[in-house]
Order: sequence, then structure tokens, then C-alpha cells
Amino acid sequence: MPRGRRCIVAHDSLPSWLGGAPGGWRIRVAAQPGAARTEVVGEHDGCLKLRVGAPPVDGRANDEIARFLAARLDLPKRSVRLLAGAGARRKLFEADAAIDGATLRARLYQGA
Repeated sequence: MPRGRRCIVAHDSLPSWLGGAPGGWRIRVAAQPGAARTEVVGEHDGCLKLRVGAPPVDGRANDEIARFLAARLDLPKRSVRLLAGAGARRKLFEADAAIDGATLRARLYQGA
């Protein structure tokens, strides 16, 4: 490699709803609150689509999404934070998961 150039690793295999890197992943979520249980139902418009087993009242749906993401990623709940979209269906979460993107995606889709 020529001197002074950096090696840049592309994340071509990452889904459009996932950004960041191990230790600081950002997950774009399209939430459908009021479902019977929380589950991944696929992807929608650049977001991970979730049916959420909580109503969109008093932040309960946001708390349920954070709990769900933390459980699937085997993290303490404090390691998953809502960054944007508290009152919207489209949300941005950050997860302090020290795993690669393929593993993160597989864990979220387990059982889907």
C-alpha cells in the first residue's frame, strides 16, 4: 500500500438500517406499537421493522424496544439508548455491542 494512505473497510454487507461499528452501533427502527408481542417483522424503508408489544403511551413502546434490543443482543438495558424519535414511529437507537454487524443482524433476526 502506498505510503500515507489508509485502509478503509467498507460495510457493503450491512443492512441499510444498521450503521456504526462494534461498540457503537446505530439501529434505525420503524415501530408498530400495540402488537401482541415484540418481534422483528422485516425491513421497511431503510429501517428494521418491529411490532412492539406495548402501547405508544408514556414512553412504554420506547422502553419495550430498548428492552427487546438489549435482550436480543445480550446486553444490559442501559447499553441501549434512544437517540431520536421518542414520539415518532421511526426511531434511532444506539447499542454498545462489541460484536460485528453480521452477528448483530443475526441476533436481531433470531426467531423471526
